[in-house]
Amino acid sequence: MKHLLLAAATAMVCATPLAAQNRIDMIRPDAPELAAFGPHPVGVRATTFTDPDRIDVLATTAEGTPPTRDRVMKAEIWYPAAEGTEAGTTYDTILRDGVTPTTLSGRAARDAAPAEGRFPLVILSHGYPGNRYLMSHLAENLASKGYVVLSADHPDSTYDDQQAFTSTLVNRAVDQRFLLDSMAGLEDEIGAITDADRTGVVGYSMGGYGAMIFGGAGLSQTAIARTEPERFIPPQDLLSRLAAGSDAHAELVDPRVKAIIAIAPWGRQHDFWDAEGLAAFEKPLMLVSGSDDDVSVYDAIRQIFDQTTGTTRHLLTFEYANHNAAAPMPAPAEAWQYSDTLGRAPFDHYADPVWDSVRMNNILQHFATAFMDLHLKDETAKGDYLDLVANPADGVWSMDEAGEPADDHSYWMGFGDRTAKGLRFETQAADQ
Repeated sequence: MKHLLLAAATAMVCATPLAAQNRIDMIRPDAPELAAFGPHPVGVRATTFTDPDRIDVLATTAEGTPPTRDRVMKAEIWYPAAEGTEAGTTYDTILRDGVTPTTLSGRAARDAAPAEGRFPLVILSHGYPGNRYLMSHLAENLASKGYVVLSADHPDSTYDDQQAFTSTLVNRAVDQRFLLDSMAGLEDEIGAITDADRTGVVGYSMGGYGAMIFGGAGLSQTAIARTEPERFIPPQDLLSRLAAGSDAHAELVDPRVKAIIAIAPWGRQHDFWDAEGLAAFEKPLMLVSGSDDDVSVYDAIRQIFDQTTGTTRHLLTFEYANHNAAAPMPAPAEAWQYSDTLGRAPFDHYADPVWDSVRMNNILQHFATAFMDLHLKDETAKGDYLDLVANPADGVWSMDEAGEPADDHSYWMGFGDRTAKGLRFETQAADQ
């Protein structure tokens, strides 16, 4: 029996990730070219932004003036740090169950002095539930390439503060606008290096829902006037503030936002948008999805791709991946263990049954770099990384004797031979 217990204990240890430090900065040897970290050391700072006049959706009743409250958002800001900054920090956070502590390891330096210059802003927006660290792998990566990156906890939508879904429906796009305004108003040394006039937004799941609204896709009348299910119906018609064609929605959309990446955006599967509302979306758009997404539903995401005819847009598909495609960081070691709170291991909140998380993170880092460099930095050559045959199997890998692409080479730019398997990348121009 003693030997059996020892064997069981050994098996448990072997079943957890070898990277017990829970690293968020791993780059696989087969990662596409632009996944590599950039030339800048990375700094990170904690901050808090407070909107004192936000409608309190949860406290609003059927009648009377909706009450307001302070909406407090804890945030992390990643940024290019000064030369000579020593890499390495940890992030103390919790798992999907809302109680289990975990520590993440990255390469940012806490409170490092910022680099000289001014850098575009990227806002990351997590899902429901999530928190500000869920896409920290992307935050560190982009900061190393010359971006200020902000990720905040959205109240009522985090692991330890998951409230009624109606709050997220009403608040998410408004949160994103508030965070942009807050970063633009910073008067400290981080504000001095932040160029908020060149802003990109990356939203995952409900973050993608918010990003689509923030980018110009106002909600449909079906969403505004629905009578069921109750969890989709905020009190006092509060969603009407986000309605397509409304003055309030027009005021929300911001010209400082130059590019949007919506990963598994939730909403089209429940008719929160219609074709007319999506056609009003005019920001450069990249959609990312797993072909087996059964939460936001892949067919619905393809509808978004087909119906956002007011802009050039891309759709990156991970074949056979589900809702966790690309965005979540690798599952922390603690997430591999059973949670009494959830009644299961939280692993499934981060991981995909088919795809390796680091692999998906690296692919997202590659495409996000190309897309943001093109639209926020006007690096037109980065457009070549987005000009791809839809199915990499239709591309030709052909190199000359010097190892340079031959005239007939048409494989995905930035990917090694055979390394784009399982992916699709489609592009549609505006008015198509």
